[in-house]
Amino acid sequence: MSDATVDLLRLLAWTGAFLSLATGVAAVLSWRTGGPGANPTVDNLRARIDAWWVMVALLGVALLAGAGAVTVLFAVISLACLREFVTLTDTRRADHWALAGAFFVVLPAHYALIWTGWYGLWSIFIPVYAFLLMPVTAVFGGDTRRFFPRVAGVQWGLMVCVFCIGHVPALMWLQIDGFDGRGALLVAFLVIVVQGSDVMQYVWGKLLGRRLIAPRVSPSKTVEGFVGGVASAMALGAALSFLTPFTPLQAAGMALVAILMGFFGGLVMSAIKRDKGVKDWGHLIAGHGGFLDRLDSLIFAAPVFFHLTRYFWGAA
Repeated sequence: MSDATVDLLRLLAWTGAFLSLATGVAAVLSWRTGGPGANPTVDNLRARIDAWWVMVALLGVALLAGAGAVTVLFAVISLACLREFVTLTDTRRADHWALAGAFFVVLPAHYALIWTGWYGLWSIFIPVYAFLLMPVTAVFGGDTRRFFPRVAGVQWGLMVCVFCIGHVPALMWLQIDGFDGRGALLVAFLVIVVQGSDVMQYVWGKLLGRRLIAPRVSPSKTVEGFVGGVASAMALGAALSFLTPFTPLQAAGMALVAILMGFFGGLVMSAIKRDKGVKDWGHLIAGHGGFLDRLDSLIFAAPVFFHLTRYFWGAA
């Protein structure tokens, strides 16, 4: 068994222990408040923890299985996210071929290119070729009503749901001197730091939150929660530096970049939901809404984290 696998198993064991503790705390809270159904807040907490068990298990199995499994997992996640996004966009019958191309050509082709490790093509496939060809496909539908927002919606959906999310499994294929076979740990680092920041911002916001950052966009985000979450996640990143090619100080800095981009991503995706008049992107994940509700921070963090890592630590 390789050192990377041992480190990953140890990390999964720690995560399982933390979730076990959280499950126990939630069970006690539920008992003290009258049992299931008596307190909606506690019921939501239990649903969130149960969902985290499933998500951690799926990601853990994929990371242990290797780069191919992680790529397939995130391709499926991208499919679910794109479906959620397109459901809220303004599309017409004339857009069906463009949508079919997005789901059944662009998405699988993007992940197939990631699988091959062909960075020079997968990194421009969607921002260049798909962005130019999708409007061409749509225009032959012959319907010019609201053509620009319709096309822009499909393009933006591909950008956030496929291109950005695809940078997570791309970390598995990244070549870093002295870091061969440890891509799974880099993925784990990014996911833990970004999701940990979200959780800690929520916790600190509930404990100390007073001043809202963007009340009309995301009324639950506070200055105190943001500061506490950033500080906590940076400390977590430094502590997890052994998973990465970074020193503890570098790990804290990379964590900060990922956290900030994740925070901005959460605000942007919340603004889109407000514009569409919905609270959640979907309802597939109990207590969390849809896939996009859970991944909005990771969507913005992953590309910046990937390219900074590749530029400064990637093999020449």
